[in-house]
Amino acid sequence: MNAVEIRSLTLAFEQQALFTDFNFDLPQQQWTVLLGRSGVGKSTLLRAIAGLENTAIQQGNIHFPRPLKLAWLAQQDSLYPWLSLLDNVQLEQHLKGKKTRQSRQQAEHLLAAVQMENHLHKGCQQLSGGQRQRVALARTLMQNADLILMDEPFSALDAVTRLQLQDLACDLLQQKTVLLITHDPQEAIRVGDRIYVLHDPRRPLNPAHLPEGKKPRDLTENPQSALQQMLFHQLLQGAPHELV
Repeated sequence: MNAVEIRSLTLAFEQQALFTDFNFDLPQQQWTVLLGRSGVGKSTLLRAIAGLENTAIQQGNIHFPRPLKLAWLAQQDSLYPWLSLLDNVQLEQHLKGKKTRQSRQQAEHLLAAVQMENHLHKGCQQLSGGQRQRVALARTLMQNADLILMDEPFSALDAVTRLQLQDLACDLLQQKTVLLITHDPQEAIRVGDRIYVLHDPRRPLNPAHLPEGKKPRDLTENPQSALQQMLFHQLLQGAPHELV
């Protein structure tokens, strides 16, 4: 069963058409990756799925076969500096005035799961970028959502921290439906169950690439190396000549 079904969708941003007659299915309990260059419209599509870009929809529809709770993990962690780490993780409960001993314990458990239990005394401004994104991941988990929308959440991190957060997300978001947008073929291969290359959203999507092996994957293995070359080739096909 699909978590999201998109049919004949046309999206425009500032009067510029981004997607034309776009069709896409998002299967449940898998990591689906949309891989594409910057500016191709990936974030606009993600925001439309989240219901944040309704004015951009010119025609078509985004259908949820059953009601879903959505969570968003973005490149910017959006932590509130005046809140403690525990309250940032409990943000939904904090805003609704529904914090309890149980919710605090759950927040503490999730911060431990993302390896932040030794930093509870710190303010957000004292954390590194990777640590802040770990807290943001814990906050996402706290929402217990059915569908996680990820807008390049690890792209601003250094290489080692990026790999660590990818590993954590794969471990902690098992059995969840995840839609990740990225411009990094290596990230797509490491974490994706299926990968679509979005080089021209005005044309139908090519069939999904299905990486072999259990994620997070070892990029040095031969099947992954071959897939990486294929993904780079597809991305370059859609790149302007002056950028190639």
